[in-house]
Parts: sequence; C-alpha cells; structure tokens
Amino acid sequence: MKVPELEKATVRIRQPERVREIIQSLREQGVAKLQVISDFDMTLSRFGCNGRRCPTSHNILDTSRVISEDGKKKLKDLLHYYYPIEIDPNRTLEEKRPLMVEWWTKAHELLVQQKIRKGDIAQIVRESEAMLRDGYEEFFERLHKNNVPLFIFSAGVGDILEEIIRQANVFYSNVNVVSNYMDFNEDGVLTRFKGPLIHTYNKNNTVLQGTGYFQQLSTRTSIILLGDSMGDLTMADGVPSVENILKIGFLNDKVEERRGKYLDSYDIVLESDETLDVVNGILRYILAET
Repeated sequence: MKVPELEKATVRIRQPERVREIIQSLREQGVAKLQVISDFDMTLSRFGCNGRRCPTSHNILDTSRVISEDGKKKLKDLLHYYYPIEIDPNRTLEEKRPLMVEWWTKAHELLVQQKIRKGDIAQIVRESEAMLRDGYEEFFERLHKNNVPLFIFSAGVGDILEEIIRQANVFYSNVNVVSNYMDFNEDGVLTRFKGPLIHTYNKNNTVLQGTGYFQQLSTRTSIILLGDSMGDLTMADGVPSVENILKIGFLNDKVEERRGKYLDSYDIVLESDETLDVVNGILRYILAET
C-alpha cells in the first residue's frame, strides 16, 4: 500500500495495521461503493489562517456588518456561556444535548431579529476570512470526476457554507449538504430557520430520517468520514449497511490534552494540519490513480 502522505509529521495512528487493511479494502471495493461524509467547519474549512482563528459559518454571520452591535454582544455572550459546556470532557452527551439545542435555538432567534436579507449572503461571505483547507480543489474535483458522493453534514449555517463552496468554484453536482438553512419570506428577509435543528451532538440518522439521501446511496457501503469533533463520529449512523469505514479526525486545538481521546475514536488523527493532503493521498490510492 503506497500512501506517502501518511508519513507526514502531522499524522498519528494508533493501529497502523488496521488502517492499512481498511484503506486496502476501500480500494478493492472500488469507486462505485465509495462515499465521503464530512463535517464542514474546521474540517473542510481551515481552523487557522494568518496566525488567527478562521471563522466558522456561524462566526461569519455573527460578526458580519448585518448584525447590530447589540446582537453581536448577545451572540458572544451565548458563546461564552455554552461553548465551555460543548467541549467539557466531564459532561455526558445526555447532559449536553438539551443545552446545545438551547444554545442553537437562542442564537437562531437572535439572527432572525436582525432581519438578514438573502441578497446579502454572498457579500457577507466575500468580506469574511473564510478559507477552505489547502488542497480543497483537488479533493472536490477528484470526488466529482469519479462520481463519488460527498455528503456534508454541518451544525453550521447551510446558506453560508454553500456560498463558501460556491465562491471557491467547487460546488459540484455530487455535493449534498444537510445543515441549518434559513427561511426567507417573499421580500427576501430571514424569518426563521428551517427544521430539523442540527447541533454538534445530533449529527446522526435521527435528523436524516425522511431525507431519503442515505437510502438512495445504500449501495455506497465504503465510507471515508472526516470530522474535527467527537460529535462528528456519528455522522455515518444513518447509512444502511456499512462495510468499511475510515474515520479521519482533524485535531485542531488543545492537541496535547485531547490527543488520547481522538486516537481512541478516529482511525487517523491529523494534528494542527491545515491541509487535505492526507485525505487526498488516500483518495488517490483508493481510486487507483497514479
């Protein structure tokens, strides 16, 4: 098996043999069985740029010129209250879930009060510092060229992240997004968010029932899953019959303290790696391109 990118200094793997076997199986099963399921913020988009944190799809909206100063302050207060809960290793998922629903619901209500216009979305994204990870063109192009479905599952704002992908010129026909979408009235003003609400800890088939997306992909039993949080590990839970799954985790932050947990949960952990090099290398090998 030749995937030179796995030798990168950012790569950590707890069970190298097992990872080799999975990658080999993915290659043998062939392109017709493959699908990629990915988180968006801090997974396909960069965590840091120019020595600063890159914005998530929520950040882009929360800090944009269409939000009043009062609105910005309230959104920041919510972040400071709920974010420590989201990442608290000592709280159970059962404890976190209702609090995440509370956070997202309050944040969405605040955004609705801002009377955001659909026509402003493209400009908001253009003015932001959003960046996809280095190597994104190759990643999106290769999946598209080989007709491999890319399913993006995001607790962010769907309208914003779609616009980021669109402005990067990689919103191909094989890309499918499930996220929190805005609902605009006939005047193009935000009136609410469409359901179901997707937050960090319900990215699984409970929110996918009825989308029909996974049913139509039931023959796609080989999966590469990309995420950057513990909540992303359940993203493939709606897939009817998974034969092979390779879980790749981006460990962007608090690397030392979270390393053990990530290595327990993800097959491959990428530490402070702002690129898609490793993912692209694996895809190149699986799709048998020299």
